[in-house]
Amino acid sequence: MEQSFDKSPRMIIDGLNCAAVTPEQMKRTLDGGVTAMNLTIVRPWAQFTDAMVGLSEHIAAIEAMADLAFIAESVADIERARSERKVAIIMGAQNSLLVEEDLRLLRILHRLGFRILQPTYNERNGFGDGATVEEDKGLTELGYAWVAEMNRLGILIDISHSGYQTCADVVSASAYPVIFSHANARALCDSPRNKPDELIRSVSDIGGVTGAVTWAPALRHAERPTIDDYLDQIEYIANLSGVEHVSFASDMGEGVYASAEDWDTKFGPNGMYPSVTGVLGDWYVFEQRFPNGYESLAHTSRIWDGLVQRGYSEDAVEKIMAGNLLRVFGEIWR
Repeated sequence: MEQSFDKSPRMIIDGLNCAAVTPEQMKRTLDGGVTAMNLTIVRPWAQFTDAMVGLSEHIAAIEAMADLAFIAESVADIERARSERKVAIIMGAQNSLLVEEDLRLLRILHRLGFRILQPTYNERNGFGDGATVEEDKGLTELGYAWVAEMNRLGILIDISHSGYQTCADVVSASAYPVIFSHANARALCDSPRNKPDELIRSVSDIGGVTGAVTWAPALRHAERPTIDDYLDQIEYIANLSGVEHVSFASDMGEGVYASAEDWDTKFGPNGMYPSVTGVLGDWYVFEQRFPNGYESLAHTSRIWDGLVQRGYSEDAVEKIMAGNLLRVFGEIWR
């Protein structure tokens, strides 16, 4: 099949992606002009052994399509991906369960190539509380030690799925910028997965970024969201914290689910997190799980073009779609 890559010099970094690791998906990624992605390389609930098995399978899949993608561990790797028209895959995890409360394993993850980690997913663990925990008690003593070790190693801290107090504690404890890789403003969509204005500002105050996310349940509840709802989120966060502190994230599980039933038991209206997906309207079905107008990573250039149509300069859009994350990566990774 002939590849129809975006021919522009644009760089786009997807702050969180959880799509299939297949040649077909990498081609869609390149068709959308995406240069790099923070890929959820292990499942959020995996303990160390299961995580390593899943990691091995993903590494093998990436190595088998070396003409399309490779694992990136540095900003230079991302720049190389743009010049070679390949996808730079940044290895990330949306939970730190995989270190099993043994911080020595963070060094191993760094050596393996992990560059972005979250302390928690939606639940409580030994480091802190997730976004769906009703009584967020904040970082634990071990959680504070986790922050310090992440800082020391140069792994970027992502607090997208953490509860509000846990987020606030991480921001105050970290010596370096942290990010919401994929979270929207709760002021526009009242979801526990979204963040209040004060937390968004606090992240920007220490040099971090908030990655507005296209995930439909974080955009609108009563009706199926559109790409304009997503652009509204970018604009809101940019106005709140500055255009230098907002980024793009798809959180798109494209090509992952074998059936609608498989999707529904996890992230559908009858899935694992009723406070997030159980409150949505009847529109939220498998066939409409992505925003109208952004149903594939191949459509990502539409977001760039939409921001330009709203009056953003090319320089500002480049910051939002890649430059802001690239700056933070350069400050943290080593």
